Amino acid sequence: MSQARAPLTRKDFASDQEVRWCPGCGDYAVLNAVQHCFAELEIPREKFVLVSGIGCSSRLPYYVNTYGFHSIHGRAPTIATGLKTVRPDLSVWVITGDGDGMSIGGNHLIHILRRNADVKILLLNNRIYGLTKGQYSPTSELGKKTKSSPLGTVDRPFNPISLALGAEATFVARSVDIYGAHLRQVLKRAAEHRGAAFVEIYQNCNVFNDGAFKLVTDKDGREDAQVMLEHGKPLVFGKNRDKGIRLDGFLPEVVTLGGGVTENDLLVHDEHAPAALALILSRLGRSGTPTPLGIFRDVEAPVFDEMMNDQIRQARDSRGVGDLRALLESGDVWEVR
Repeated sequence: MSQARAPLTRKDFASDQEVRWCPGCGDYAVLNAVQHCFAELEIPREKFVLVSGIGCSSRLPYYVNTYGFHSIHGRAPTIATGLKTVRPDLSVWVITGDGDGMSIGGNHLIHILRRNADVKILLLNNRIYGLTKGQYSPTSELGKKTKSSPLGTVDRPFNPISLALGAEATFVARSVDIYGAHLRQVLKRAAEHRGAAFVEIYQNCNVFNDGAFKLVTDKDGREDAQVMLEHGKPLVFGKNRDKGIRLDGFLPEVVTLGGGVTENDLLVHDEHAPAALALILSRLGRSGTPTPLGIFRDVEAPVFDEMMNDQIRQARDSRGVGDLRALLESGDVWEVR
């Protein structure tokens, strides 16, 4: 008779490797949240696989006591898709950064999202290349002065949430490294989603881009600079909960409650609405509007790895298992001397 397993804790998911990030790096907080989340999911450690690319964030698989791949630059989504397809029983997670995932890995990222492979993708966005010492990244703001753009970058930045929604991702969310409880909640929701789950995490690089998300994280004023997305609730924000977001046609606008404006006039968040509405929300955070945090979209769609394995089963049922040698030796054969 087998013994029941004892409940797992965060410590069970801490590896024996020395954690080596710069002191104060936001990656520590993300690592802590991932370990807590994994323990809460009640999945055996040997059923988790973390796949990463290149960058500071991509060291994370070393520090989690599960299986993992430290792969090549930008290709983590490809490896994760293949792994999930041949081992659908595993919980597969991709750990990437704004440099790894939005530049050389951008093509691979949009395809894992459009295919809706059952993989969870965490993109740690610090708006800088940290591992290679401070060059601007695809998410750095226009005019950003760095070692590779001393006069200010002339590249318009990617919005990772907008990009994921444009690729028809079925789960899209955003959190912040230091918002521990919120981040763990978002990660758990991502884990429970069937299909590709994309989570952007604002992560501070205190060495090369300190304070990149200061407006959203500073205690003074952050209530006025962020709006929490809660399904079925109106978009209310502000220190005194006296501001909100309503739609003027397709344009979101900030309004002050009172003087005839009530919560009934505000946009009510719907995680299951068409992607177009979530896309409108993803453009907030500029021009005096608050930055949305939480789950933008959570919808159901056919899952790539399930459909792929269904096709394979159908082919085997109709044609048999197959013989690789017979296939290679069939048809015209040449002998090369």
